[in-house]
Amino acid sequence: MKFAAVLNRDGGTLRTIDLAAFSDRLHQTLEAAGHSVSIDIVAGKEIVEALDTAASRSAVDVVLAGGGDGTISAAAARLMGKKKALAILPAGTMNLFARGLGIPQSIDAAVSAFADGEIIAVDIATANGRPFVHQFSIGMHAKMVQLREKMEFGSRFGKIRASAKAAWATINNPPTMNVTLHIGEVEMATRITGIGITNNLFGEGHLPYADNPAGGVLGIYVTVARQRAELIKFFFNMARGKWRDNEHVEIHQADRVVLKIHSGSRKFRAVLDGELIKLDRETTIEIHPGALNVLVPASVAKEKAA
Repeated sequence: MKFAAVLNRDGGTLRTIDLAAFSDRLHQTLEAAGHSVSIDIVAGKEIVEALDTAASRSAVDVVLAGGGDGTISAAAARLMGKKKALAILPAGTMNLFARGLGIPQSIDAAVSAFADGEIIAVDIATANGRPFVHQFSIGMHAKMVQLREKMEFGSRFGKIRASAKAAWATINNPPTMNVTLHIGEVEMATRITGIGITNNLFGEGHLPYADNPAGGVLGIYVTVARQRAELIKFFFNMARGKWRDNEHVEIHQADRVVLKIHSGSRKFRAVLDGELIKLDRETTIEIHPGALNVLVPASVAKEKAA
């Protein structure tokens, strides 16, 4: 296969390693397995243009994207509905979409897995037409990201510490919003502190990622927790993958959801795959089954096919 690797030197763990040495290992590993690879190392502000170029090259079979959540989401958006596959180099903080695909969390181990990997089709979702691979969220998560972005951190662990501080601040002053959700034929009007709408249902007993990335459904997680003790329990259960143990979380599933905001939306934001975006008064979220080709370890492809 012909790989085009796009590495965000400002994103995730890639900014902390020797990229020249890693690029040499990437070349050696893939070429030893009979593949060819071109590598483009770019700054964060250049990543979209570089991904556009890689995705448009007719001879390329796989676009290998390395960086944080924003880089991976941008790459997936450009490959949605195309024959080319996405290979995810897990260089972000949590790498949740990569975890759901069974990709090793070490970047060198991931490259080795790609050398004899196989291409499978998985789902991708959109929010008002904008693609996402993991989650669209409002309320507590969006406020937490807003607070975290005001903090300084220079490493993965620094980001984790900043996230913990932002989570505690959010627990002590949670946002509340009046919303209406149209889920299939059901209309639900409620006051919430948070909603997460995910590309497939999260699995239980681990970090929040989908066990089946080709399940064909959106997961809709609605929380109305407001008291400090309730919110602490919510965050604790979320981290452990114990969604169903929390009496303040409702879980639904559908292939299409319409979210309407009745509170003053100007002061609120949404988070799309870790990136803050404008929150519209009305957002239609849909899942697109099998619309994204991804390169996964051969063992994972066999497991999914079984």
